[in-house]
Amino acid sequence: MQSELFETNKKYWSNRAQGYSQVNQEELTGLQKANWLREITRQIASVYPQQKPEELNILDVGTGPGFFAIILAEAGYQVTAVDATASMLAEAKRNAGALSETIDFRLMDAQELTFEDSSFDVVLSRNLTWVLEKPEQTYLNWQKVLRPGGLLLNFDANWYNYLHDDALKQGYEQDRRNVSIQQIDDHYLGTDIDAMEAIALRVPLTGVQRPEWDLHALNKIKMRSVTSDNSVWQRVWSPVEKINYASTPMFMIAAVK
Repeated sequence: MQSELFETNKKYWSNRAQGYSQVNQEELTGLQKANWLREITRQIASVYPQQKPEELNILDVGTGPGFFAIILAEAGYQVTAVDATASMLAEAKRNAGALSETIDFRLMDAQELTFEDSSFDVVLSRNLTWVLEKPEQTYLNWQKVLRPGGLLLNFDANWYNYLHDDALKQGYEQDRRNVSIQQIDDHYLGTDIDAMEAIALRVPLTGVQRPEWDLHALNKIKMRSVTSDNSVWQRVWSPVEKINYASTPMFMIAAVK
């Protein structure tokens, strides 16, 4: 039986499915598509220099409206994509179009994957771990479904840490002013900020220093070659994203089983 917090989280993201899908659609037609594919394939090639895309099985955890799953399936990888919300998966399938026949979409909790051990060559995720109730258990389960020598990639940020830090709060507010001054879309206006902040105050990683926490968690479970890259946002974000989230830069965690 799932916890009340899990159900609250699930309801929130279910309600955001359509709006979040529009964001993914813009990414699929914008600079982010090429930027993200370049970054991810570079990381995969560092671990699998000889393998062709069709020889690798990738698990996209918390796929949302399907951005990672779509660009990787389009590049030839064998992709399985999971999400805990049916409405997000419906949007992902719609966004994938004909590719939806090649992507294995599954309704599944990222924290409690039900795949057999050693099922995937790569496990990757974006903007997910920060909002999970059981992040340590999640990393352990991701490790289990990775094959020996497999690659884990996690892209995330210290979202909503401004709730615990006055300096970050000032940075967040300055981002909002910069967005207004430059007359670009404010990405926070597409969210129910009050509901999201209420959830953020209940999950364990809000206010925690990351990626330091992630490095410790992955080393604790004996992952190898555990590294972080705090500059990845410079390579993958669009100019509009860089203005919207200047005070909350994205980092990348990479580790090998």
